[in-house]
Amino acid sequence: MSDTYTPPKVWQPAESGGQFASVNRPTAGAREQKELPRGEHPFQLYSLGTPNGVKVTIMFEELLEAGFSEAEYDAWMIKIFEGDQFWSGFVELNPNSKIPALLDQSGDTPFRVFESGAILQHLAEKFDYLLPRVNPARAEVLSWLNWQVGTAPFIGGGFGHFYVYAPERYRYPIDRYAMETRRIFDVADQQLAKTRFLAGDDLSIADIAAYPWLGNLYHGAYNRCDIFLSLDEYEHVGRWVKEIDARPAAIRGRLVNTQAMEERHSAADFDKVEDRSLFDPVRKRADV
Repeated sequence: MSDTYTPPKVWQPAESGGQFASVNRPTAGAREQKELPRGEHPFQLYSLGTPNGVKVTIMFEELLEAGFSEAEYDAWMIKIFEGDQFWSGFVELNPNSKIPALLDQSGDTPFRVFESGAILQHLAEKFDYLLPRVNPARAEVLSWLNWQVGTAPFIGGGFGHFYVYAPERYRYPIDRYAMETRRIFDVADQQLAKTRFLAGDDLSIADIAAYPWLGNLYHGAYNRCDIFLSLDEYEHVGRWVKEIDARPAAIRGRLVNTQAMEERHSAADFDKVEDRSLFDPVRKRADV
């Protein structure tokens, strides 16, 4: 760093710059009175095709792939750079104003579920799928699920922010979070050297939670950070990522709430995706 920052005695908010400057504020709550659209399916998902959002769309697609027709869902895009997450209707579902948020209207009384890990656990328990019923297998899955929830901020808000989104690049925060991101990959790599999936031999919600984050970086997100971080060194993570890459539900789930498919209301919507290469089971690395 060229300048040393001396914090004042009392912090005051200031324009931070960067790509999220227009939406970042130190306050919570709605900024615009606007309701959310609602479809007829049992589940209404309000999200975006970022890693935390993709967790849930892959989960829904895995449920449908397994034959749980009651898991039909409508997926509505929340454009976070435009501030949709601060609509009053969204804040009612998630007071934290982060995607994803879920409205479960499958029963007599609709209710909200927010935070991606909570949504995955809710759906797994509701359909008795991808989460073992008894310990120690159940505890192992929940441990790895919460490991991912706890590590994501270091990757996204830490490494990703300072490496790509910050208005200026400084070595200290990039080195700090690059080190932590490498450590997170090493934790997963050592585990996956012993087991096919994170919590054992079977796919679980722990894998669905971790895959969008580790997979995106492994494939070159954040301006080809895979090169910067030498992620090819993690061969067991690579094997695991590529196996999930090829799953039909993962292929579909990665498309929902993206430019390729802004909304999803039925399986037929996938037939409307113009770029059919997106359904290739072999994911392409991001451009340099």
